Formats: sequence, C-alpha cells, structure tokens
Amino acid sequence: MLIKTSDINLIKPFTKTLVLPRSNSHKGQNGRVLIVGGSSLFHSASIWAAEIASYFVDMVHYSSTVENNEIFLGLKKKFRNGIVVEQKDLDEYVKEDDVILVGPGMVRLGKEGEYTSKLAKYLIEKFPDKKFVFDGGTLQMMDASWLLNLKTKPILTPHQKEFSKLFGEEVLDLPLEKKAEIVKAKAKKYHCIILLKAIVDIISDGEKNYLIEGGNAGLTKGGTGDLLAGITTALFSKNKPLLSAVIASFFLKKTADELFLKKGFWYNIDDLIGHLPVVFKKNILV
Repeated sequence: MLIKTSDINLIKPFTKTLVLPRSNSHKGQNGRVLIVGGSSLFHSASIWAAEIASYFVDMVHYSSTVENNEIFLGLKKKFRNGIVVEQKDLDEYVKEDDVILVGPGMVRLGKEGEYTSKLAKYLIEKFPDKKFVFDGGTLQMMDASWLLNLKTKPILTPHQKEFSKLFGEEVLDLPLEKKAEIVKAKAKKYHCIILLKAIVDIISDGEKNYLIEGGNAGLTKGGTGDLLAGITTALFSKNKPLLSAVIASFFLKKTADELFLKKGFWYNIDDLIGHLPVVFKKNILV
C-alpha cells in the first residue's frame, strides 16, 4: 500500500486506532521508554532520539556508553526532559520501561563496536519478553538470528547500507518493487517489523508492505534517522509495532513537508523536533 504525505486521508485509518493519553490517566501510564546509545564519536544522536520521544511519553530514561562518560555530567545538564541513568543500573530500567531503543549513535569499530554487539546480544537473551527497537550501530553489529529469541516482534529502523550489513543482501540500487519484496521476506523470516529508511520508506511485518512517500532532501541531514527511531519507540510504548512504524515514518516526512514551505531545505534537527508535535496535533486531535 502506498501512503503519500500529500494526502492526509491515507493515514487516517491508522491514526484512528492510535492510543492517546486518557483524561483520567496517571503518571507513567502513557509510556516509559529507555534509550541506550551514543559513543565517544557520536554524542548527539541518542540525545535527539530521547528529546523527540519526550514529547510523546511520560518518561524517557537515557543511558550512554562507558566511553561517553566524559560528557555524562554534561548530558545531565543538556537533557532535561528525561532522566540520565548509569550503565550499572541498566537492567533495572530495562525491566521497568515499556520499550527499549538500542543503537542510535553507537559505533561498529574497536572496543566500542564490541560493546555494541555484546550489549544487543545480552539484552535480547536476558529480556526476551521486552519490546525493542534496534537502530544505528546495533544493526551493523548484531546477528539477525538473535531476533528470533524475542517474543514480541521488534522494530528495526535501518538505512539501506545497514539493512545490507544485517541481512547480507544489497538493496541500494534495486527498483522500489524489488526492495519491498526483499524487506517483506526478511521481516517474515526474522519475525520483526522493518522500517527501511529511503526516499520512499518501506515498512513490513512480513505479511503487509507499506510505502511512505513524502518529505524532501532536507531529511538527508544527519540525525533524522535518530528522530525516526525515537518517535517509533515512543509510539510503540502503547501501540502495536507496525502501526507505530507507519505513523512515525509518515509524520516525520509530513513535518519535513511543512518545514519546506517555510524554510526550503534549510531546516535542522531542532526544527523537526519542535514542529513534529504541532503536525501531530493538527492531524490527530481533530
């Protein structure tokens, strides 16, 4: 199914089933997520994911790597919309939170790359009942077969090179229809939801395919994929995984459409973070 951001009616069947905060809800009932990411090389990626998630859930917990400890105290000052937690307490927050996002800003080289791989394997094996989103460096340092240990379908948010690294099949230069076939086959084989980031996003649960068309070249900037992972994670805390991926993809591209009308291609990550909740309100709370 092709869903174009230029036609808001195409996404309405999905937004109608979206779980929204109830008027009588209490603290914690509208989602709690844990975001694990960052590295000595990439400081901001996981923070961007955490910032956008904080608009949609009651609590965001953020944990970075040992190598990123030098900026740990700085992060506590910079990220004020959630709680920064230490690695030694990671297990407790995994148990407590609804969804765990692993990977934004993590790397695949050296000791940090080894940690990226070991962490993904550890979390999957120790917490098979939890809901996960895998992004960034994790997708390049994990074995796809590990996904079969999880009882709830995880969401994977790879770009095309990460997809090829994880699944061993090149898709970059293939026609859209062929890419969609491969994504669907891998999602079915590994019992997961795949959100392949591209000019036209391809989302599949192994049974159905959704193609999200929209956005513009402003989304080529570094960090937009981290935002997508953060939105997806937040929605997944209270919604089904396929629904979460489709809505996240659509509204990030829709936000880019609106920013283009104001700024052309010259908007940044902060613009997207600030405007996306506005686009949500306008199109969902109607």
